[in-house]
Amino acid sequence: MQPRTDLAMEAKELFERSAGEQTRLSGVLARETDRRGVRMTLVRILDAEGEQALGKPRGTYITAELEALSRREPGSFSNAVRTVSRALRELLGPCRQALVVGLGNRDITPDAIGPEAVKNLIVTRHLQAGTDEALPGLMRVAACQPGVLGQTGIESLELVKCAMQTAQPDVVIVIDALAAAEPGRLFRTVQLSDSGIVPGSGVGNSRQEFSRRTLGVPVIAVGVPTVVDAISLFRQAELELDVPRGVLVTMQDVDTRVREMGRLVGYSCDLALHRGLSLGEIPAFLS
Repeated sequence: MQPRTDLAMEAKELFERSAGEQTRLSGVLARETDRRGVRMTLVRILDAEGEQALGKPRGTYITAELEALSRREPGSFSNAVRTVSRALRELLGPCRQALVVGLGNRDITPDAIGPEAVKNLIVTRHLQAGTDEALPGLMRVAACQPGVLGQTGIESLELVKCAMQTAQPDVVIVIDALAAAEPGRLFRTVQLSDSGIVPGSGVGNSRQEFSRRTLGVPVIAVGVPTVVDAISLFRQAELELDVPRGVLVTMQDVDTRVREMGRLVGYSCDLALHRGLSLGEIPAFLS
């Protein structure tokens, strides 16, 4: 059994590790670059063969590995925000109105990345009535936090569709917590993709997908891995333990890390959407 992961770069690594030289990975293009000292991995799934190999829908997946931030190096937070916002801007393309969706259960800390990110989002839709910019350099942005099915009794996708009827966005940005195969990538990796997202798929609790097919506009997914499947973790360590399915492992200081990564993702969305904004100005808008 392959370790469970939401990260395209890990799915590619796992496929190549299991196949060895026996099978060539077709339908997938990948390259690594360095931006401002941040290792960036781009994976493009091109066709059905690539989808089958990696178990993910076709599209572009950009992963930023924030090693300097995990080491608390000076300036690493601002550098990470600028790097992630640039990658997000590349996926967004031209747009005038955006809806940002913070998925997850705010009462379960490892699942609260989406709500935490929305807390750091500059929303502007209420500042204007027409189609012009809310303020010079600021895009028209709305946000929603649909919670989870167990709290509302309604699929998150259905609640977002209702919000879209009012907000009329050109693009939807969906922020969610992810599962990783490697514990070293927890809270130090951000994945962005233009293929949408299936909430809960990484932990075996799949809900209705967020994608252009279901929402009718481009959907950009932004995710941070916060958990590792315990069974996968012990198998990698070659330990034969009787672990029930569904046991997930996270970091000891998960509260602090979720707040930090929520702020990073929220600020990155702010810079990507509001092109006339500087990083130093964001706290003033949120206060």
